[in-house]
Amino acid sequence: RKCGFRKMAALFGGGSGSSALALFFSLLLGSCCCNSVERKIYIPLNKTAPCVRLMNATHQIGCQSSMNGDTGVIHVVETEQDLKWVLEDGRTPPYMVVLNGELFTRNVMEKLKGTSRVAGVAVSKRQPTSGFSPDSTCPNDGFGLYNSTHGPEYAHCNSAVWNPHGNELAFEDFKFPIFLLQDENETRVIKQCYQEHNVPLNDSIPQYPLCAMQLFSHMHAVTDTVTCMRRNSLQTSFNINPEVCDALTDWNIWNVLNPVNISEDVHLEEKFIVVAARLDSRSFFWDVAPGAESTVSGFVTLLAMAEALQKAIKDVTLSKNIMFVFFQGEAFDYIGSSRMVYDMEHGKFPIGLENIDTFLELNQVALRNNSVLWVHTDPVSQRNSSVQEKVKSVVDALNSASQGSSVVLKVTPDQALPPSSFQRFLRARNISGVVLTDYQTAFQNRYFHSMYDTVQNIVSNFPEEISLEEALDLLNGTAQSLAEVATVLARTVYLLAGGTNSGKPDIQANATTVSHMLYGFLLNLNNSWFQSIVPPEKSKILDSNPPHYYVAVENKVNPSRMVQYVLANLTGTVVNLTQENCQKTSSSADKRFDYYWVQGSLNANSTTRTPFCIESTTRISRALSPAFELGQWGSTEYSTWTESRWKEIRARIFLIASQELEVITLAVGIAILVISLVGAYFINSKADILFASTCEPSAVAY
Repeated sequence: RKCGFRKMAALFGGGSGSSALALFFSLLLGSCCCNSVERKIYIPLNKTAPCVRLMNATHQIGCQSSMNGDTGVIHVVETEQDLKWVLEDGRTPPYMVVLNGELFTRNVMEKLKGTSRVAGVAVSKRQPTSGFSPDSTCPNDGFGLYNSTHGPEYAHCNSAVWNPHGNELAFEDFKFPIFLLQDENETRVIKQCYQEHNVPLNDSIPQYPLCAMQLFSHMHAVTDTVTCMRRNSLQTSFNINPEVCDALTDWNIWNVLNPVNISEDVHLEEKFIVVAARLDSRSFFWDVAPGAESTVSGFVTLLAMAEALQKAIKDVTLSKNIMFVFFQGEAFDYIGSSRMVYDMEHGKFPIGLENIDTFLELNQVALRNNSVLWVHTDPVSQRNSSVQEKVKSVVDALNSASQGSSVVLKVTPDQALPPSSFQRFLRARNISGVVLTDYQTAFQNRYFHSMYDTVQNIVSNFPEEISLEEALDLLNGTAQSLAEVATVLARTVYLLAGGTNSGKPDIQANATTVSHMLYGFLLNLNNSWFQSIVPPEKSKILDSNPPHYYVAVENKVNPSRMVQYVLANLTGTVVNLTQENCQKTSSSADKRFDYYWVQGSLNANSTTRTPFCIESTTRISRALSPAFELGQWGSTEYSTWTESRWKEIRARIFLIASQELEVITLAVGIAILVISLVGAYFINSKADILFASTCEPSAVAY
């Protein structure tokens, strides 16, 4: 037998390392077998989105699993009556509840939260017809303009409940994982597994094996932002572990009609008309924030308006400059706008608050009833007669600009401003301005800040699978409507900046451009136009799936950067520079412009492109809450939202055996192990007898 072993070792080359090499190959083979066995046992769910943990100065919200994931027997809940099995009757807890989207309500989730019989929840993406918003009825309450000392009669949405469908589900803290099932095929596989193994027949106990689900979403951070940032600081100081949480952050995008030198402050006498929109949205689930009405409708309209103004008044001299701003992080207590206000107050931004003459903001504008566009003003700041007079001039300019259009303007009566970035500017300084929306006292959007605020929310009967031509045709009606709003706004800003009605240029937003932007920002970033206007090294931000507008800690597919390139393309000028000179000029001492080397369109019948250089005043500024700049993690003045880090996010289903069988299997395994150890000890102690050599000694040559 020893001779046999020597022959086997010889296959691996002989010598002293042969045994180790043989052992290596054995382990490698065992590892492959284990992977193969795992694939046979588990079915991974690849298209899911988790609920993750977020924190602010005082609370933690969201969900998490245990460190090794949570496992439970699947039970499909399609009606509220089905909950009885999970909460009371079922004899094989804990359960993984597969919840119909229409049942994903606060009432149902509170029932599941109040029992130990639930291991986790998986939500199908079926859209509830009655509306769904996991945000509060008063979004960003406490961080806007109104409080106990400033307009207390308007604080906490006393004058209007802006988001009537809000159930505040996103602000709950769940001790079990909750995942969104994004793929209908995977949902069908889960339900089929449930039907075949878990459905009780005649109220009897289902027989093992049962179909189970395992969810992994363990979060590293706990308690609140103060705690997690303190842990970050300690762990960084001692270099022991990675950080446990990150502040929510991204970039604001801004552009001016007439260039300004960003290396120096703008003169006090230079005045700006600021036109703003927001760039972000949110939902209950991580990075699932389509924001069609809440976000995209506003910033696409602003982009179209910026293009219309730039083309029409290129050679017209106006007494006031115009600034276009796109704020990030507004869904989380106004991160972007509060940071820009902070930078303006502390000389960290070339334009100061005192340079702002008028502020106009585009909010949700895609769901207008009878073409009505509501004009919201702040009743508190208008107690100042000069502000009131300027607000009146803004409304007059809007009315004048809307003449001959289909847009019907209506000014809201004495009520507070809706949730808007403008509130953060008014909090710092009395500025005349308005917020334009498609609602009067409550959002038209039934799916505000939810995963259902998709293209289907603003374009009825929009199919899932569709070609580019078909999509552009279906988007045309919404594009025309938004282009009309952009036209009215552009003409208004022209008048406010010093333009006159006599001999005024023809200012008209392009509905075709709006249609293409809606297609890109709602359905497919990776389209031919967007491909042509990004730098070659940035093409990775383009993705063929519908984009999402969650303010990302780190996000490869970042739609806000795409807004930057679209804005530069629509308002910039093509200059005759080589790539080297374009990039060199961009870093030159002249800080009035930025230069973008973009890859250009595909040449006809070719896979090559013709790149070019764009000169633009489009720039970015940090959208990170001042609370983190100041180290005030418990601030009540600024947003303090952070996101927990995690090790892994995944989900899978498999068949689980009964506990009795598992105990028997464990006992048999332990018995075999003990017998093996005893046998190995006996064989080792008698090895000289059992393995006496019977081989002839090999010949030795000298």
